[in-house]
Order: sequence, then structure tokens, then C-alpha cells
Amino acid sequence: MFEGILIEGFVYGILVMGVFISFRILNFADLTVDGSFPLGSAVMVVTLLKGWPTPVCFLLAFAAGCAAGLVTSLIHTRLKVPDLLSGILTMTMLYSVNLRIMNNRANISLLRFNTIFDRINGWTASLDGYWGVVIFCMLAALAIKLALDLFFHTDLGLTMGALGANPQLVISQGMNPDVIKTYGICLSNGLASFAGALTALYQGFADVGLGTGIIVLGLASLMLGELVIRSNKIELLTLRVLIGSILYRGLMYFARDYGYHIKMTPNDFKLITGLLIVVCIFLSKGKALVTPKWNPLQRKK
Repeated sequence: MFEGILIEGFVYGILVMGVFISFRILNFADLTVDGSFPLGSAVMVVTLLKGWPTPVCFLLAFAAGCAAGLVTSLIHTRLKVPDLLSGILTMTMLYSVNLRIMNNRANISLLRFNTIFDRINGWTASLDGYWGVVIFCMLAALAIKLALDLFFHTDLGLTMGALGANPQLVISQGMNPDVIKTYGICLSNGLASFAGALTALYQGFADVGLGTGIIVLGLASLMLGELVIRSNKIELLTLRVLIGSILYRGLMYFARDYGYHIKMTPNDFKLITGLLIVVCIFLSKGKALVTPKWNPLQRKK
């Protein structure tokens, strides 16, 4: 059980990092991830079955997510559609796109395909359980975290943080906020799609409904992490994203394994997640436990 919590915590932690960029850095309520997450899994499975190398499949999945984010951004910035509606429109269109990618099939299995996770299990057969996969997912999540830390210390990353905190300042410096916002939305959905590709490898299939409610999962994980660590340093902000993801998966495993004592079933998990977000919001509002969003103009510990 503990290995499964860590694997899913790190895999979905990559998704939550994408949610962190849109909701906390850019202050942009983006629901596109509900479509870009299964988009990544669909691209990964279809390209793998066509014989493409796994690293290339990951790059294609990431690029597909960036393209989905670009569509959302163009709808928002060019057509002046509100951020929430822009994400809903793209998410809705992606359902049909994902079906097209999977050749009008709702589900494609990888059970007869030797994935990189299968090879890792073979290489680490001396270890008990799936610790080889745990280490691989941890390294992947930490590599992305470190890359984001470096990115948010660049001029573009700092400008992106300033845009979410004080858009007028970015405009007064002669920069186009729409272009910067587009970069952030593309990066956010690229990470969500990358996480979807990893999820497809771990679960052994791609499903068109894989992203249903995934944004709620991401927000719950994000808020759990914010209750654990309060900081204005970007390195700790990205770290608490991973911690929150692991905590969320642990809570869901606990509810699944012990919830039967109170007549709880898997059908109740969405209700639990929603209530968890409400509790996190209540705690953060009542005790000021969290920093709402990263502000590079304000240096706090």
C-alpha cells in the first residue's frame, strides 16, 4: 500500500505542479487539465503501440498538453472569454479529440505491451515490491520540480509570478501580459498531460474518462500541501505541492481500506475530496495558514 501511495503521489504531483502554475502563479482558473490529462495518456498509449521510443512519446504527450493550453489561452486572450469558460470549452472539445486520437475507442489497454515500468520491475527484481517504480517516479517528479525552481528564477519566471500578483506592474514595464499568460497556461497543461502519460503507463491503459474531476484532485492536493508548509520561497512552494499530493493519495488509500467501517464506498470519494477542499479553505481563511499565491515582489520566509 505504501508503495502505491508514493507512486501515485509523485505521478499526480506532476499534475498538481501544473495546477499550481495556473491557479497560484497566474491566478487563472483553468479547467483544461480535465481534458489535457487524458490527452497525455491517449498520446502515450497510441504512440507506444505504434512502436515509438518511450522518451519521444513523453515529449509528444507534453507537446500535446501545451497545444491544449495554447487553445485555452487564445480563446481567453483573443476572444476575451473568461478564464473559467475558456478552460471548459477546451476541455469539452478535447473529449472528442481524445476519442479521435484513440481511433474512436474509449479505452486502450497496454497489458500486453512491455512498458518502461515493466522493465524497471525486471531490473529491480531483487527489491521487494515496486520500489524500482517508486524511485523512478520520485526522480521524475523531483527533476520537474528542480526545473521549475530554476525556471521561476529566470526573468520570464519572475515576470510570470509578478503577472499573477500585480498585472498592472507587468503592463507598466512594457511587457505583453497575454503572451506571458500563454506561456504559463501551456506549461501548466503540458505538465498535466505528462502526468497523464505516466498514469497510463502505471495503470496499463488509457481511458477517455480518465480526467473526470482531476482538477478537484489537484486542488485538494495543492491545498493540503499549503496547510503543511507556509512559505513565499518558490523552492518550498513546489515541494509542498509534492507533499500535498502524497498526503492526498494517503488519505484516499486510508478511506478505501478502512472506510467500510462507516459504510463508505469508492462512490463516496468525490464527496470526500470536495469536503476536504472545503475544510482546507475554511482553515486557511480562519487562521491565515497559507500564502494565496507566489509573489516574487514580496520576500517572505
